[in-house]
Amino acid sequence: MFTAEFLVMEIGISEVLPDDFETLVIGLFENDEFANDDNALQHWQVVDLLKKFSDFSGGFGEFFSISTLEEKNVIVAGLGKRDEWDERRELNIGGKIYSELNRLKIKRAAIKIECNAANVAYGAFLRSFRFDKYKTKKDVKFTEVKKIVVLAKDEQFINAKKLFERLKQEGEGIFLARALTTEPPNILYPAFYADYIKTELAKFDLEIEVLGKKQMEEKKMGALLGVAQGSSKEPKLVVIKWDGSPFKRRKPVVFVGKGVTFDTGGLSLKSSRGMELMKYDMAGSATIVGLMRVLAERKAKVNAIGVVALVENAVDGNGQRPSDIVTSMSGQTIEVLNTDAEGRLILADALWYAQDRFLPEFMIDLATLTGAIVVALGNNEYAGLFSNDDELSSRLINAGNEVNEKLWRFPMNETYNKMIDSSIADVQNISSADFGGDSIIAAQFLQRFVNRTCWAHLDIASVAWHEKGTDISPKGAVGFGIRLLNKLIEKYYETSS
Repeated sequence: MFTAEFLVMEIGISEVLPDDFETLVIGLFENDEFANDDNALQHWQVVDLLKKFSDFSGGFGEFFSISTLEEKNVIVAGLGKRDEWDERRELNIGGKIYSELNRLKIKRAAIKIECNAANVAYGAFLRSFRFDKYKTKKDVKFTEVKKIVVLAKDEQFINAKKLFERLKQEGEGIFLARALTTEPPNILYPAFYADYIKTELAKFDLEIEVLGKKQMEEKKMGALLGVAQGSSKEPKLVVIKWDGSPFKRRKPVVFVGKGVTFDTGGLSLKSSRGMELMKYDMAGSATIVGLMRVLAERKAKVNAIGVVALVENAVDGNGQRPSDIVTSMSGQTIEVLNTDAEGRLILADALWYAQDRFLPEFMIDLATLTGAIVVALGNNEYAGLFSNDDELSSRLINAGNEVNEKLWRFPMNETYNKMIDSSIADVQNISSADFGGDSIIAAQFLQRFVNRTCWAHLDIASVAWHEKGTDISPKGAVGFGIRLLNKLIEKYYETSS
């Protein structure tokens, strides 16, 4: 049975310095002020050593390592300017410290920085993700950090320990999304993916329903099935349900994820250069799976539903052809001018199904939908936001800014909408005019399959995969959107009583 495996480091909050620690990490701001009050620092002559033998200035992310007479090591971490110190920097310094410990091959360390210990621990935890389940030989050059404790005192310890327990739950949801996105497509094809969701997420008291090809045919999901017909892998539509609100009749919030487990482009074939990265074309669905686990594990007081549409876009004699016309679940006919614009086709049926069945308070879809969003926003800074509702957009942007998963809202209007009018069908899946704006055109297409439901579309192609890594995410899958959507629900939609 397939499992999404990933390594989880031992990390936590402690009031006391553990006996087995090898290294103590302390923090120094640029004004030479230590972010702690430990007299042992003077005993180990840290300040004198820094002044005599180092150009260390305390800049953010600088490190200076000292061996002491106590047979313990001290690492001084630069924290930058005190007036720039915030939650984001607490997370980032935690991730940077983890990376530095790895570089120095230190297995057990304690961190003492007078700040929110939970955030520092969470940053280190997020950076520690490692996916090597398919390696048959261990990398002898890699020494894995086994244990990190972040020190806190008295009431700060109690609060930090409680907060970190919750943050770690969120982090494990992110790790799940990263692991799913990293899996090779010969393993994580739609049926295996659906089986995993059904088997594993049921452990978190989530209700799971899987629709197969026959059920989708009965519901006349011609847009989704058209994409899948070129693959030997049967498509699946998975519904993940969490009833956490004390008011059971309260409308659910609904999240819809694109899950193209591999995208060749179909007969509109992609270039071979970079095609291997198209295994991450299911990153939107992975975010939904991870998010639903987080909501269930923390017992979120909200009714939430995740819908993930799982297909493989392959090349085959039975595959969809450019110029084919398909009929969607909504009854609208679609002229398929480009088989590589397949994500919007599967979402057309998934969105219609979700709003028609669940009558949600709002509906948000996540998809690695267009390469054009990377051209517009660059890599790894912003995801694209498209919406028919100003309040939902504002809330999404605010939540994203709080957790540094930022969104940039794009315009949508009738001028763009007319660009996908077809002369022989109700709508076409790309614009005939070569005027750019492809990400907006894709969003306008999706909106044709949204009735009066409050809706937002997040194009995450620019943020789902990182070629170099960040302070809190190694190279590869990011798990973007889980922190953002978890914050959105927590801040605006959970029942208070």
